[in-house]
Amino acid sequence: MIIAVCFIVGFSLIQMLIASINLISIEKINKLESDFNGLVSILIPARNEELNIGNLLADLQKQNYQCIEIIVFDDQSTDNTVKIVKQFIESDKRIKLIESVELPSGWLGKNYACHEMSKQAKGKYLLFLDADVHIKKSIILHSIALSEMHNLGLLSIFPIQQMKTIGEKITVPNMNSILLSLLPLILVRKTKYKSIAAANGQFMLFQSEIYQSLCPHQKMKSNKVEDIEIARYYKKLNFKIACLTGDDSVTCRMYHGFNESVNGFSKNLISFFGNSFILAFLFWLITTVGFIIVYIGASVYIFSLYLITLFIIRILVSVSSKQNVFTNILLIIPQQITLGIILYNAGMNRLKKKYKWKGRNIS
Repeated sequence: MIIAVCFIVGFSLIQMLIASINLISIEKINKLESDFNGLVSILIPARNEELNIGNLLADLQKQNYQCIEIIVFDDQSTDNTVKIVKQFIESDKRIKLIESVELPSGWLGKNYACHEMSKQAKGKYLLFLDADVHIKKSIILHSIALSEMHNLGLLSIFPIQQMKTIGEKITVPNMNSILLSLLPLILVRKTKYKSIAAANGQFMLFQSEIYQSLCPHQKMKSNKVEDIEIARYYKKLNFKIACLTGDDSVTCRMYHGFNESVNGFSKNLISFFGNSFILAFLFWLITTVGFIIVYIGASVYIFSLYLITLFIIRILVSVSSKQNVFTNILLIIPQQITLGIILYNAGMNRLKKKYKWKGRNIS
């Protein structure tokens, strides 16, 4: 029992340390400047994005840096996505639309879209954006400035997540909690170990020359967590990458409601743990019921310190992610329960080798 208590308490202290490092080491890029004046290719994969695509295109038109080309790949949408993009094309010739006829065998839709757009991109930098992302200020030029400063082959940013329903508030924060309490993001750039890698496909900025030589989306054509695998692939080849969070120039409402959130996160949760379901389950078990073991096997003093540590971790992660601290503390129990539901779904998807997203089987 003593060993179990020491392990659980020690693990929470490590989480708190990592969360502290992530808060302290946040790279603020909004003051960076660059004299870059070349072309930037903005590449947007879109499938049934009529609620989002117009907002993103409008955001791009408002960016301070305007030496851009915008390529939208419509992945067989059945809504008004194409119509909206064509309306923007009428007044902005920098926008180009590629309409997919069919999805080739062996490819996932997003990976194919990204690869096809990259073949037509002419920019020195390629910025892949999901259609549900909002950008503002001078994020394009600031990102390029950071990329130039550190000679990055890939820069990825985790958008600040907008959550409007209670279902989103008890699901979405779990991903930030896992990422920011287990991985010091500064080490993504500072170390060469491919296991210390992270990326978010919602915002990925590539040096075009490196990207075109590697064709990473083609190499990951059937991988449903291609963003993380591309980050690991770059580090394996000794290209520098960086991953940031908490920049309010990039926001996103990733999912709408509980069911969509659970379904979405079920496809990539296990990848946070090196694709090990066992490690993911142990993390959930320790962070969910570990307090019972500490309560039984430790003194009141140690148990009190342990609970304080758990709350500090939530506070640090919430501040780093620019999420509401009070809400995340209030919902700590339902968030942990929901994490278990997501993990169960992820395990069942893996067992059945069946996972659907936007009407397609992406297993």
